[in-house]
Amino acid sequence: MPKTKVHLVCNAHLDPVWLWEWEEGAAETLATFRTAADLSDEFPGFVFNHNEAILYRWVEAYEPALFRRIRKLVRRGRWHIMGGWHLQPDCNIPAGESIVRQILLGRSYFKERFGVAPTTAVNLDPFGHSRGFVQILAKSGYDSYLFCRPSPAECPLPAEEFVWSGFDGSRVLAVRATAHYNSALGRARAKVETWLKNNPETPLGLILWGVGDHGGGASRKDLADLAALAAESRDALIVHSTPEAYMRELAASGRELPVFAKSLNPWAPGCYTSMARVKQAHRRLENELFAAEKTAAAAFALGLTPDYPKDALDEAFRDMASAEFHDILPGSSIEAAEESALRLLGHGREIAARVRAGAFFALAAGEAPAREGEIPVFVYNPHPWAFDAVVDFEFEPVEPNTEDGYLLPRISRSGSDVGAQPEREASNLCVEWRKRVVFAGRLLPSRLNRFDCRLERVAARPGPPAPDAGGTTGDIVFARPGFELVIGRTTGLVERYRAGEAEALAPGALKPLVIEDDADCWSMKELSFRKAVGAFTLLSPAACASFCGLTVPALAPVRVIEAGPVRTVVEALFGYGRSVLVMRYKVPARGSEIEVDLRVRWAEKDRFLKLALPCRPGAWRLWGQVAYGREELFSDGREAVAQKWLALVSGETGPALTLVNDGIYGADFDGRELRLSLLRAPAYAADPDAARAMREADRFIPRHDQGERSFRLWISAGPARERLERVEREALERNETPFVLPFSPAGGGRPAAPVLVVDDPAVVLTALKKSEAGRGLVLRLFEPTGRARTVGIELPFASARTTAAFAPFEIKTILFDPRRRAFREADLLERPLEKGR
Repeated sequence: MPKTKVHLVCNAHLDPVWLWEWEEGAAETLATFRTAADLSDEFPGFVFNHNEAILYRWVEAYEPALFRRIRKLVRRGRWHIMGGWHLQPDCNIPAGESIVRQILLGRSYFKERFGVAPTTAVNLDPFGHSRGFVQILAKSGYDSYLFCRPSPAECPLPAEEFVWSGFDGSRVLAVRATAHYNSALGRARAKVETWLKNNPETPLGLILWGVGDHGGGASRKDLADLAALAAESRDALIVHSTPEAYMRELAASGRELPVFAKSLNPWAPGCYTSMARVKQAHRRLENELFAAEKTAAAAFALGLTPDYPKDALDEAFRDMASAEFHDILPGSSIEAAEESALRLLGHGREIAARVRAGAFFALAAGEAPAREGEIPVFVYNPHPWAFDAVVDFEFEPVEPNTEDGYLLPRISRSGSDVGAQPEREASNLCVEWRKRVVFAGRLLPSRLNRFDCRLERVAARPGPPAPDAGGTTGDIVFARPGFELVIGRTTGLVERYRAGEAEALAPGALKPLVIEDDADCWSMKELSFRKAVGAFTLLSPAACASFCGLTVPALAPVRVIEAGPVRTVVEALFGYGRSVLVMRYKVPARGSEIEVDLRVRWAEKDRFLKLALPCRPGAWRLWGQVAYGREELFSDGREAVAQKWLALVSGETGPALTLVNDGIYGADFDGRELRLSLLRAPAYAADPDAARAMREADRFIPRHDQGERSFRLWISAGPARERLERVEREALERNETPFVLPFSPAGGGRPAAPVLVVDDPAVVLTALKKSEAGRGLVLRLFEPTGRARTVGIELPFASARTTAAFAPFEIKTILFDPRRRAFREADLLERPLEKGR
C-alpha cells in the first residue's frame, strides 16, 4: 500500500513579456501549446495544465486549428484550464477592484470558450500576495489558492498547507509549492525523486513540473522517465493531476490546518518602486477607467445613451489587466517591455477618455444654455457622496485680451459667488490668451455640478500677497484657529504642521533623502533600504535662476508663487548630485489638508530617492491600504507595500497623520521616521550574483526612471478614528477625480438626475457598471474601517432605496433591476445569491 500520493501538475510557465516583447511571447505560446497537445495525444493519462486567458486569446487569434484541438482536449480531460484569470498579475500593487476584473475577464472567457470554471486560483510567480485576495477569491467561486513566492526564508508560515483568512473572515485553502513551478529539461524525474526523499512521511503531495519562464512544458523524455518512476515506486502513488484534484483530496483528508491571517510578503521589495513610470501610468488608467465606467453607467441608467460602451470598456480593462503582469508592473522587465507597457496603458487611457467624453456630453445635453457673457463650467462627481473639492481648470475666453487691464475670472453657482483665484496657465504665451482658475466648491453626489464663470476687467492681475510677516528671510508661516504650517525659508521643509490638536510630524519633514542602492531591479537579497548617503538641499539663488531658465541672475530657492482666497502655493528648489527636485506646497485658505507636488529630474545611479517624515515622540504605528483592506505595516525598517494611502496612528484615541498619493507604493518605517519610496535607478532586468557583476563594465547601460518624474501627496491630520474613517474616501476623491469641462450646452432638455447616493460617512463605491447579463446596474461597495454598519443606498433617478448591512471590511455587490426597481445581492461574478433583497 503506497504511503504517499503525489499529484504531478505539469505546466509551462510562460511569461507573455519579460526579457522579450509580447510578440515573442505569443510565438512561444503557439509552440508550447502545440507541443503540449501532441504529448497529450501521445501519452495516455498525461494532463497538461495551463492558465492565463491572454495566451489562449493569442492561440484563438493566430492558430485557430490549434485552439479547436485544445478545446477537444479540455472536453476529454487531457488539458486542464488552470487558475482561470486573465494572467498572473502582480498581487500587491493593483487595486482590489482591478483584481476583480482580472478574474472576471478570465473566468468569463474560459466559461464562454471552454465551459469550465476553475476553483483553485493559481499565481505561481508573483512576488507576494495581499491578504485582501482571500475575500475576492471566496466571492469569485474559488475555494483554494496555489502559489510559490515568497519562500519560507522570506515569509515563514505555520505550514505550507494552511487556511488563509481574509480581512472580513473569509477563508480559502492555500498551498505554497516550495519546490517552485518548473523543472529543468529532462530533469522532472529527479525533481520528483528529490521530493520523495525529503518528504518520506508526507501522505499527500503536489509537485509542479515542466520547463518554464519562456514556455516549454513537458518533453517526451520527461514523460517517459516519470512513467518509469511511477511503475517502479512501491511507497508512492504518482499520478498526473490538476490543482483542483490535489486540493479536493487535501480538504477531504481531515487534517487540521493552521490559520494564517496576514499578507504573504515580502519578496523583491525593490519592485514596489522600480520602473515608477509604469506604476504611475497604471494608476492613472485605473483611476480614469473606473471613473469613466461610473460615468458611462450613469448616462446609460438615465437613458441618455442608446448603448452602454461595453466592448470599449472591456478592451480598456484588458489593456489594464495585461499591464498588471508580474514582470511588467513590478518593473522587472527589459526596456522594450517598459515602452510596450506604456503604449498599452496609453491605449487604455485613450479609450477611457473617449468613453468618459461620450457620457459627459450625454449628461450635459439637458443643461440650460449659457447666458450672455457667461461660460458654464461642469464638474461631474462620479462618487455617491458629496464632498468639498478644489477645482482647477483652464478655459478659452472669447478672444485674447490685447487691451489694457486684466480679465479676472469670477465663479458663481446658482447666482452666488464662489471663492476663486486665477493662477498661471499651462501655456507660456506673452499675451493674455488662456485662463486658469482655481475655486473651492461642494460637489453633489453622482451628478453634474454646474458653475458659471464671468470675466471682469480690472486694472491688473492680483499679485500673490505674502502670507507671513517674515518677508523674504523668515520662515513662511500659515496660522489660524485649528491650523498651523511652517515652511522653513532656509530648509524648504515642513518645520511644523498642526491640524486641530493633532500634531504628528517633527521639524524637517518631507526631506528628500538619497539612499544607497544597487542595480538589482528586484532587490532579491534586500529587505530594507535605510543607509542614507546624502540628501537634497536648497539650491543657491544663482543655481535656481539657471535651472529655471531665467535671465535674472538670482532667484530665491523658497518663494510664494500663487496666493488668493482659495490657496497659497509655495515653491522650493532642491538639488543633489546631478539631480534637481521642485517641491510645491499647496496650502488651503480653509481646511487643513496640504497638497504637495513634486517634480524630480532624477539622474543618479544605484541610488534610491525617499521622502522622510520624522515623527514627534510617541507610540506610532503604520497602516496602509491594500487590495480591499487595510493592514498594519512593518515598523522595523523593512520595506513595505501599500496602495493609495498610508496612516501614522498613535492609538485609537490619539492623533493620526494620513498621506494619500497618486502612484507611490513603497515605504519604510522604523518607529520614528516614515520614508516614502519615490524612485530607484537600477538596470533593466538585472539580478545579483556573487560570481558575476550585475552589469557590463565596458558600455553605457540604461537605467530606470532617468529624467523627470512627478508625484502628488495630500497630507491631513486629526483624531485617529476620524482620519481612518475618512481616508478611504479621500483617496478615491483625489485619484478618481471629478471631470471638469467648460461647455456651452444646446439646452432643450432638463438636467440629469443624480444616479446614486450612499448614506454613510465611510463606505465607498468601487464600481458602478452595467451588469454582464441584462440591462441592470451593478453596485460594488466596500466597508473600509473594520466596523460593522448599516448603509442606506438610494437611486434617485429610479425612486428606489434599500439598506445593506456590512460586516467589517466586507465587499458587497448589489444588482439593481430598473424595471422592477428591485435590489439583489450577488457575488463578484455578478451571480445572484440565494437570499435576495
